[in-house]
Amino acid sequence: MHHVTDGERRARLAVRHALAPGARADSPEAATRAVVALHATEPATVHLSCWARVSSLTVADVDGALHRERMLVKQLAMRRTLFVFPRELLPGVWPSASARVAAAERARMAKDLVRAGLTDDGGAWLDRARAEILAVLADAPEGLTAIDVRRAVPRIDVKVEGSPGELWSAPRVLTLLGAAGDIVRGTDAGRFPVSRPRWTLASHWLDGVPDLWSPGEGYRELVRRWLLSFGPGTEDDIVWWLGATKAIVRGALADLDAVAVSLDNGATGWLLPDDVGTVEGPGGWVALLPVLDPTVMGWRDRDFYLGPHREQLFERRGNAGTTAWADGRAVGTWVQDGAGAVRVHLLEPVPAPTRRALDEEAERLTAWLGGVRVGTGYVSPAMRAALDAVG
Repeated sequence: MHHVTDGERRARLAVRHALAPGARADSPEAATRAVVALHATEPATVHLSCWARVSSLTVADVDGALHRERMLVKQLAMRRTLFVFPRELLPGVWPSASARVAAAERARMAKDLVRAGLTDDGGAWLDRARAEILAVLADAPEGLTAIDVRRAVPRIDVKVEGSPGELWSAPRVLTLLGAAGDIVRGTDAGRFPVSRPRWTLASHWLDGVPDLWSPGEGYRELVRRWLLSFGPGTEDDIVWWLGATKAIVRGALADLDAVAVSLDNGATGWLLPDDVGTVEGPGGWVALLPVLDPTVMGWRDRDFYLGPHREQLFERRGNAGTTAWADGRAVGTWVQDGAGAVRVHLLEPVPAPTRRALDEEAERLTAWLGGVRVGTGYVSPAMRAALDAVG
């Protein structure tokens, strides 16, 4: 069995994820394809993940790919997480990862509606709400905000108790239709780093809906792209990332003729059959990645790039904060001080040239942000300590 060391895994990460200087992407679309999809739970993450991978990038470049060229599209998918996908991947995502989320979400919401006493048939209620929303959006090709849709469709102007402590209303219904691929987040009335999307029919936004693949084809393509970008990874890594079952992942690996390889931790990883050759390291490199960046969130077993720092770099819910990288390992975090300047906070000693390179990257990001402060709901312990240090 071919063996892939942790060092080679870090080399692959540097090159495949467009993080090493010689491997940078040339556009937001290429940066997204480098990691399959970008996390978009926080709108700033999309822009900052692209900034880390594309030279000479502007905020307008990312906004253009999302809203003008529409080559990147926000879509709820794996693990009920909002991602940005390359447009060509949507026909595979909708019937697979997104459909799985939509089915689970619909079942939960239908039960909540009955329990709340709003209907005896939660599924029928949701079907009627869907029809009314689609009819309203059919007459609004420019899209409508969630508030506008709620006003136009009084049925969804409700408050429903879900899980303990959770109360959902109209936006949850729109999220369900988005997961199902009926509607998408279109133009954005907010300015970086704020998101105020207008909802629009997928057919309006994409000038027609492409033919969908089968669920199996969709899962297979997602696994193929993951292996190309993140491989080698274990079955558990892929199951976690995909938010699917072992049966689905094993089926995709078999269809792809994936090759088993051994890893330094003793686990079995997988690679595409034409990707088993050794990947040479790209030389020294550093990077500053935002919260929930795909690189730090891409595997379930993260020891080969986090080392002892997992507890410091992830908040209690399992979400990654900002990370500072050196040669394929996360060695710290970064925050903004009161004036908006980016400050790097290390969790371990690094050579002086690496520290200088990280400080230069911080200066570059400070200049790019131009005084804009990026807030987040995902503050890791390391970030909290760094914020205390900078005041």
